[in-house]
Amino acid sequence: MNSPKLPDASLPDNAMIETLTPDWGFFIASRRKYEAFHSGLQAIEVHDSVPFGKLFRLDRHFMTSEKDEFFYHENLVHMAAITHDAPKHALIIGGGDGGSAEELLKHPSIERVTLVEIDAAVIDIARRYLNNVHHGSLDHPKLTLKIEDGFAYIKNSTEQFDLIILDLTDPGGPSTLLYTPEFYHACAKRLGKNGIMTLHIASPIASPKQIHHTLTQLRGSFENVIPYLTSIPLYGGLWMMAFCSNSADPRTLSESDVEARIRDRKIGDLHYYNGAMHRAALALPNFVRVIVE
Repeated sequence: MNSPKLPDASLPDNAMIETLTPDWGFFIASRRKYEAFHSGLQAIEVHDSVPFGKLFRLDRHFMTSEKDEFFYHENLVHMAAITHDAPKHALIIGGGDGGSAEELLKHPSIERVTLVEIDAAVIDIARRYLNNVHHGSLDHPKLTLKIEDGFAYIKNSTEQFDLIILDLTDPGGPSTLLYTPEFYHACAKRLGKNGIMTLHIASPIASPKQIHHTLTQLRGSFENVIPYLTSIPLYGGLWMMAFCSNSADPRTLSESDVEARIRDRKIGDLHYYNGAMHRAALALPNFVRVIVE
């Protein structure tokens, strides 16, 4: 009996490779390259792909895509925004694709979102190619866009925010100073009473030491630093985020509490986040507990 023929295991010529460690990575095939240039700050690419639609890369790292952006943006934003009683003023550092802004603007109490993006080219790319990520939020009347360095903005600002969303690239390049105790301490000073900050950290499988290091630094500026998990296909699977506050705690909300807040605020168009997933994200496997303790 003939054995079934196995598919060719070689990478396609149009493979975009994401390296998670020197020994581990994955690829996504590009169906079409729309843009590839250096902005002066970072290398920018926009591709069309079969699994993810339009896909955005910075310095050869996958950032966001049309078809899976909700895994990242909904978890980064709503864990904080739902836990807060009535967020009015929010700050996004990074987030030039507009996905985090779009999620924040779903909350009716939001009066103002300030988005600080260092690279104007990212905003331009998002407006031209990523409407299915931001859905027009970059030009929403409640949004104030500032093209400047996020570290300098936080250091020089006197505003108080209910929410701070750090929607950053991985450590390195323009974001290097945004992964430091000095920056976290400055962010904590910009939060009002019951204010909350969230950020993504890394893969607990590929980068456990980075997660432990970042959480240790965050705990120097916030009373409550609560790690939580989600799965992000574009980033290779399991991914960790962190909820940071001096008073608020997402673990105090039950599944029914979260569902009630979603219903009362009339938040629609959620593809991932709900009451059960809020609780599930906070449940950590034993190997992750060892990393974060």
